[in-house]
Amino acid sequence: MTTDRIRSLINRLSRLDAGADWEADLNPAQRAALDYLVRANRFSRSPSVVADYLGSTRGTVSQTLKSLARKGYLVEERSSADKRSISYRVTEAGLREAARTGPLAEALAGIGEPDLLALANDLEGLLRRAVRAGGNKPFGICRNCLHFRPREEGGFCALLSVALEPDETHRICHEQEPA
Repeated sequence: MTTDRIRSLINRLSRLDAGADWEADLNPAQRAALDYLVRANRFSRSPSVVADYLGSTRGTVSQTLKSLARKGYLVEERSSADKRSISYRVTEAGLREAARTGPLAEALAGIGEPDLLALANDLEGLLRRAVRAGGNKPFGICRNCLHFRPREEGGFCALLSVALEPDETHRICHEQEPA
């Protein structure tokens, strides 16, 4: 009974938060994709990676990303090394839209810091278990990765053999393996 109640509460919170997006310029799928891209590093912004993160199909995500680009929230960028490879960069308009808060953020603002940290830790643990049970890719923050090497300015990804800007070390990476 308790697990059903928790699942129901999480679903209701998610739907209330997503419902507020219909009042803006985005549908819930577009909001989820934009929120992810704002937090993703440069290696994790392709349509297939966004689809993996959101647990959606590549076709659906591709259409969602194209719609966000038409609205001016994203810019499509092709790789100079492989012209078939596409990724998306969030525009200033996209950053402003992503910063807009909904009812869930407003409700969370009323909770004290210690309780927020405890809730975040519990939800992260729950997410890890759900990802593992579903066989999904875990994703995670770059600086908490097995392959991350700290440097005075940013860091270094030993897996991809690339230097990381300071800002990138706090972003979501699809290659992340927990340290």
